[in-house]
Amino acid sequence: MKMGAVMADRIDVVIPVYRPDEKLEQLIERLNMQSVKPDHVWFLQTMTGTGEDEAVRKILERADGAQVAAVEKGSYDHGGTRNRGAMLSKADSILFMTQDAVPADNLLIETLHRRLMSDSRIAAAYARQIPDDRAGEIERYTRLFNYPEVSSVKDESDLGRLGIKTYFCSNVCAMYRREAYEKLGGFAARTIFNEDMIFASKAVRAGYKIAYAADAEVIHAHKYSYWQQLTRNFDLGVSQRQYREVFENVKSESEGMRLVKDTAKYLMKQGKWYLIPDLVIQSGCKLIGYKLGLKYEKLPKGIVKKLSMNKQYWGK
Repeated sequence: MKMGAVMADRIDVVIPVYRPDEKLEQLIERLNMQSVKPDHVWFLQTMTGTGEDEAVRKILERADGAQVAAVEKGSYDHGGTRNRGAMLSKADSILFMTQDAVPADNLLIETLHRRLMSDSRIAAAYARQIPDDRAGEIERYTRLFNYPEVSSVKDESDLGRLGIKTYFCSNVCAMYRREAYEKLGGFAARTIFNEDMIFASKAVRAGYKIAYAADAEVIHAHKYSYWQQLTRNFDLGVSQRQYREVFENVKSESEGMRLVKDTAKYLMKQGKWYLIPDLVIQSGCKLIGYKLGLKYEKLPKGIVKKLSMNKQYWGK
C-alpha cells in the first residue's frame, strides 16, 4: 500500500469494465488522488472484438498500479469474474467497484479500510452511494433510503428487525477482508445478479458482520427507463429464485412497499406530487419484473432472455 499512514494492510481494487462511458476516466482520476493508494488496480476488461478495446485499455493504464486482464466476450459473470480478480490479487483487503462509481473525495479507500478493520468480525464494508446532479427526485430519494446518512453494522441478530436488509451490501463499492472472503468461498461463481448479497448472507450466517460506511461516498446513480427497471428486477427475481435458500426465509417485498410509500410522502413534502404517477409506473414495472423473475423456470427460454437485462448470462 503506497502511503505514509499507519495501516500495514495491502489493498487492491478490482473493477470489471465493459464499454465504459466518461465516468471511468473520472473514477481513475479520483483513484489516483486517494490518500491511501492501492497496490494494484485490477481491471477485468470484457473484450468487444473491435478497435474500441485498445482505446479503453489506454484509459485503464492511466490508473496508478493498473493491471489489465482480458475477459472473453460472453464469459462475464457477476460473481465468477470478480472471483477471478480476487485470485489475481494478493492483497489483504480487496475493494470491488463498478466502472461508473466515482469516489466523492480522496478519502474513500482510507475510510472504508478503517471501517473494515474496526472489528475483526466485519467481513465487508460498503460505501454510501450519492446521486449526481442529473438524477431525478425519485432516484435521489431511493439513494437516501438505501444509503442513509448514518453508518451501521449488521449481524445475524438484526434479521428479525431488518429482514433482507441485513444482507444488503453493494459491489458498486465494497471492501472485503480477504481472510473472510476466502474462508467463505468467495462470491457465487455463477450468478446473474446479487453476488454481493449472497456473499453477505453467508458471512452473516457464519457469524461475521457487514458494515455500512456512510462517510465513504461514491457518486453513482442510474436513470433507467420503465423497461430497464423491469428487466433489472427480473434478474433480481431470478437470483433470488436460484438462491432461494438465502432469500426465502427473510422479509423482502415489505421493504419494497415501504420504499414506495416513503418516496410518495417525500414527493408530496417537496411539492413534487406530479411525479407520483411516474413513481407508480416505475414501482409497477419493478414488481412485475421481480415476480416474473421468481417464476423464470416456468417461462419459455426466449421470453426469459428478452426479459433479462443480462442477456449474455443465458447463452452460457
